[in-house]
Amino acid sequence: MLPIPDPIAFTLIGLPIRWYGICIAAGILIGLFIAYNRAPLHRIHKDRVIDLTLISLPVGIIGARLYYVIFNWDLYKGDFFKIINIRSGGLAIHGGLILGITAAVICCYIWRIRPLNIIDLMIPSVALAQAIGRWGNYFNQEAYGVPTDLPWAIEIKGEMVHPTFLYESVWCFILFIILVLIDNRRLFNGQTFLLYGTLYSLERFFVEGLRTDSLMLGSLRVAQLVSAVVFFSFLIIYIYLSRKHSRKKRMFY
Repeated sequence: MLPIPDPIAFTLIGLPIRWYGICIAAGILIGLFIAYNRAPLHRIHKDRVIDLTLISLPVGIIGARLYYVIFNWDLYKGDFFKIINIRSGGLAIHGGLILGITAAVICCYIWRIRPLNIIDLMIPSVALAQAIGRWGNYFNQEAYGVPTDLPWAIEIKGEMVHPTFLYESVWCFILFIILVLIDNRRLFNGQTFLLYGTLYSLERFFVEGLRTDSLMLGSLRVAQLVSAVVFFSFLIIYIYLSRKHSRKKRMFY
């Protein structure tokens, strides 16, 4: 069983530095390092990876926070400083992906780079950053599931519960490996990105059903709704483009 953690890693000049921020920062930096070194595989200049990160990352963080705040508006309305305080948690990955990818696409059109090519390059690193960053939820004692007596349960507020952060962390690390292997021999632009959307949404739909802190839209869990839409739409597009590529390949034989 995992021990109950202290959310504060250390204090710097009187400012408590939280493990949540350290985990997210570590995930971003390691993911950036990997994408930077894999850039030549996509015939993209390494400096563009840094440029894109410097633009898409803050936009993605804003999107992740806005998404979370919107669906928890009763907790944040009227308190601007509470809205912008992300040190104690409150980032939704779907919001981050939506705005972060939108920013990336806009940059690609400005730079005249094929958007799907660079997104294919970056998306394995996104999965790895998620795998590492999810441990921030452990230190904050959040994003956990319903009670369970399974041997890998963790204790939250005196109760043994599903470590849903761990489920997602393990899945995203496996997904990172799969995406890198696929991306090294991808058949068409967008293949890696579509595979990420499909496989991540599959996991998130089921794990979200175990969580006790889901963002809600009426009686529906928002993450499950978004995951279902992304899963089926991305899967259909993936199958279509795969068949299209196969037909083109046969025409040249």
